[in-house]
Amino acid sequence: MQTFKEGYRGLSVLVNVNFDLLLYVTTLALAFVCAGFMGSL
Repeated sequence: MQTFKEGYRGLSVLVNVNFDLLLYVTTLALAFVCAGFMGSL
């Protein structure tokens, strides 16, 4: 259980550090999906 807690804490730190990168990639992917939808109309 302790190992699971430490791993979860490490994952949480990793997500907090890379949150801006994750947000950037998500926004870019959403823009491509919207552009593809608008292009298909």
